[in-house]
Amino acid sequence: MQLATALCGTLLMLAACGGSTPDISTAPIVSTTSTELVTTTQVSSKQASPESFESTPATTLVRAFNGRPMPATVSTAEEAADLFVDVERALRIDGQSALEYADLGHTEQVLIRSIMRHPAWIEPFRAALPADLLPVADLHITARTELGLLHTGGGPPLENIPAWEIIEPEPIDVLVDHYQAAEAATGIDWQVLAGINLIETGMGRIDGLSSAGAQGPMQFLPTTWEEVSEGGDIDDPGDAIAGAARYLVQRGGLDDIDKGLWGYNNSDHYVNAVLAYAELVRLDERALRGFYNWEIYVGTEAGTLWLPVGFRAPEPTSASDYLAANPWALTLG
Repeated sequence: MQLATALCGTLLMLAACGGSTPDISTAPIVSTTSTELVTTTQVSSKQASPESFESTPATTLVRAFNGRPMPATVSTAEEAADLFVDVERALRIDGQSALEYADLGHTEQVLIRSIMRHPAWIEPFRAALPADLLPVADLHITARTELGLLHTGGGPPLENIPAWEIIEPEPIDVLVDHYQAAEAATGIDWQVLAGINLIETGMGRIDGLSSAGAQGPMQFLPTTWEEVSEGGDIDDPGDAIAGAARYLVQRGGLDDIDKGLWGYNNSDHYVNAVLAYAELVRLDERALRGFYNWEIYVGTEAGTLWLPVGFRAPEPTSASDYLAANPWALTLG
């Protein structure tokens, strides 16, 4: 089975999607397109500490239509290193609120994207990190590099945002239960299943509204789903995760997980990216707090655009029209 490579335009996007640009309508149908200026607090990497993720005095930020703020940004490798340390330390502090973890996860995601967009930053960024966070940074860099290579050399950037609805994923504890139940049933490491779920749909945030192509949180083609479903629902996270584990077993994943993942998506770059994210979770399960809160981004000719929870386009919609109505969607400029 080769899963839908159209999903290379998701939160993990580095470059234009592979393959040709879909021949789809440009009707701008989006559920909510409003920009709200609010007074709030912005993250300060200089003030944060391992005990708390502190903030600067109130500044004016732009929020998305669902109230989520744009994440903190950086302009140098040194600022990137400071912020990375603050975010990674804070993600590992227990007992913070869901909104605090959400801000941290989105900040982590955009920070890593920023680093990868500035190759000259990578070595000074790494040199400024404490020893315990260097492996974490290197795995993030590996995953993003591999995903970039996966999509480099494809067709032009998308003119339209696909027919998607962005929804809240199941609670993180519920997802971990699904991953671990699938491991218990099949022997496939649950961290690998989490990596697939992250790359394919942002842990279930993307709900494709088209009946064509791959479907559900683990992006199965309907014909392949029939092979592994055991009567389950392709759109149900627990059923889909269990089906993915069974599929990896069928493709030899118990003996060679690289082979099993290659059967899932025929690319060594995909395999390497999944394994890098899986290793981050093995190093510290609390890495899931970041991944779980990564937002959905889609690479288009108008730029790489943020699609928050609440976005809904029942038909493919013009990326340039969406950006004109929602300028905050271009978080990286």
